[in-house]
Amino acid sequence: MIFESGDRLVFAGDSVTDMGSAQPVGEGLFDNVGRSYVREIENLLSAVYPEVNLRVTNSGISGNTSRDLLSRFDRDVVSLDPDWVSICIGINDVWRQFDTPAIFDAQVMPDEYESNVEKMILAVKGRVKGIFILSPYYMEPNREDRMRARMDEYVAICRKLAEKHGCVFVDFQKLYADYCRVRHSSYIAWDRIHPNQVGAALMAREFLSHCGFDYGHKGF
Repeated sequence: MIFESGDRLVFAGDSVTDMGSAQPVGEGLFDNVGRSYVREIENLLSAVYPEVNLRVTNSGISGNTSRDLLSRFDRDVVSLDPDWVSICIGINDVWRQFDTPAIFDAQVMPDEYESNVEKMILAVKGRVKGIFILSPYYMEPNREDRMRARMDEYVAICRKLAEKHGCVFVDFQKLYADYCRVRHSSYIAWDRIHPNQVGAALMAREFLSHCGFDYGHKGF
């Protein structure tokens, strides 16, 4: 596994990351880390690798766009001196273009989105052991759907930036597209965005598949 005892993992994002975490930064006992994929990742790491002491921090805030996350990135990510940084942002950048189409100043277009995410990457690149870029997604299997098609543009930006800067790219859009070939999105999220615990488990499994995680490992 790529993580070592003493490492701090900071997960930055929006409501999909937040899911009830303490604000502005959640970690430690009880529900401070929230109920998202971050919680599932910490659960699995602690259960399978109990000998590896990791500090897992949730820096997600509901409703954030990449513009919002960039504005607080120094405070809620860089200043925490992380060893690993995960960035999962973009859903609201796209969503606001469809649920509030007349409020133009709340929308983040692709060019700005790319600039925002790249600035976040550069803020920690060379200072951390690794950076994860987790794609935004929309649980709609029909790629001709307007919001799904738009989301795919933002996913492509994430992939491009991850390749450019040597980050680990985790494709949540592909994960959900594949899953929805078997089960309807309503099984995971009625609004096709906010996953239940099944979705959180799927996302955690996908994330850990890029971390050398071995489910057969026994640290006790």
